Amino acid sequence: MLKEISGLNDSCIKQLCIAGTWRPGTGPLYESRYPATGEVVGVLNAASPEDVEEAIQGAHDAFLHSGWAQRKPHERAAVLYRIAQLIREEAESLAQLQRLDNGKPISETRALVASAAGTFQFFASACETLEEAITPSRGDYLSMSIYEPMGVVAAITPWNSPIASEAQKIAPALAAGNAVVVKPAEITPLLALELARICEQAGLPKGLISVLPGKGSVIGDLITRHPLVRRVSFTGGTSVGRHIAQIAADKFMPVSLELGGKSPTIVLEDADLDHAVAGVLYGIFSSSGESCIAGSRLFVARSLYDQFLQRLVRGAEQLRVGDPADPATQMGPLVSNSHRESVERYVQKGVEEGGRILTGGARPAGGIYDRGSFYRPTIIEGLENTATICQEEIFGPVLVTLPFDDVDDLVSQANDSVYALAAGIWTRDYKKAWRLAQAVKAGNVWINTYKQFSISTPFGGWRDSGLGREKGRLGILQYMEQKSVYWGLNEQPLPWAN
Repeated sequence: MLKEISGLNDSCIKQLCIAGTWRPGTGPLYESRYPATGEVVGVLNAASPEDVEEAIQGAHDAFLHSGWAQRKPHERAAVLYRIAQLIREEAESLAQLQRLDNGKPISETRALVASAAGTFQFFASACETLEEAITPSRGDYLSMSIYEPMGVVAAITPWNSPIASEAQKIAPALAAGNAVVVKPAEITPLLALELARICEQAGLPKGLISVLPGKGSVIGDLITRHPLVRRVSFTGGTSVGRHIAQIAADKFMPVSLELGGKSPTIVLEDADLDHAVAGVLYGIFSSSGESCIAGSRLFVARSLYDQFLQRLVRGAEQLRVGDPADPATQMGPLVSNSHRESVERYVQKGVEEGGRILTGGARPAGGIYDRGSFYRPTIIEGLENTATICQEEIFGPVLVTLPFDDVDDLVSQANDSVYALAAGIWTRDYKKAWRLAQAVKAGNVWINTYKQFSISTPFGGWRDSGLGREKGRLGILQYMEQKSVYWGLNEQPLPWAN
């Protein structure tokens, strides 16, 4: 592990993957640090505008001339299956690198690596089994609907779950026959580079994948605006997503935007308390709350509220916050000191608006805590749903609790948000659960569970939480153009010309 950036030679600098060539970027030199200790784990030159141009031109050339788009679906699928196999073979080293890159506990990064492998396997299967259609004819012709790759597509990924997010964009894009330019989050570039290496090792033609770390406002913007980029898939903040959508509108370019959330979790009076307490804790405090679908607004039936909060606070205080390398750790550090300071400002704002901190609200002290960007799981009550921390995404381990008396008012409050990404419902009554699942506005609803995912199930949000969907068998079509083909069967010339 590198200790300092001064005095580095070229062999210490991470190579970027640019148009099939591995070399240092030509942008500013910067370092990637382990959030638990502040130690440097990677040093690299960011991509420059010239690197972006080279990567996109190289991707376009590879798309046209490598033969990847022309391979039979089962031939492309074979490469994706091989990528999945290589990820599994390197699973532990990838999980440890993911831990160092963003500070997530090793138990979680192992699950993320397994998810990435499963994603490539799934889209390999989707690729070789995708069916096109002969459509019902309404004339003397045979009509068909077919799908073709777009060309160069871009994947812009976040720092909270790099390898899983990158796989969810790269795998379907490659399966569809495209070339992919990846812009990982500036502070977590290492896993995207490893995925590119594995893709090439598995037999992906050179130039079909490039990885361009750097500032999103510079590198991401250049990629999005480039005329050869035919689609952008972005996961990140809503303000950036809106900016990408505006650029895309000018280009008439389709986008997938998976953005922020302020997800409500609802506990009805008949809920199984053991399941509900465990589920609420997992929904907000796993990943240290650095999750777009974190259940950060908790609505509890008033008759149950005091009892439930006592159990919830006790559970939060028993969570193991500590060294991400320890398999027993449940919460690691936040991704950076600056992000922790943002979380702290939100908590202070909640107190200023009348909130009461039931637990947490401070940094743990001593040992590793003093070196890393740790923050205790925090529960706040006493606020209205209109409060700042009930409306704005904190992206940290902060839960706001609100009692409710009336289900209609509950639904109104749950939906009173610009976000509509996810929701959780805890009840033994399946009829109530079904009615609430329909009434709550969200792209994803969990009933008596939370944060469970399947690559086979589409994922995305409504309103300011984004547009488009990832995952699912038809997720591959997000990266393809649909074309209609008509085969004339008439024996006589078209009558109009005669």
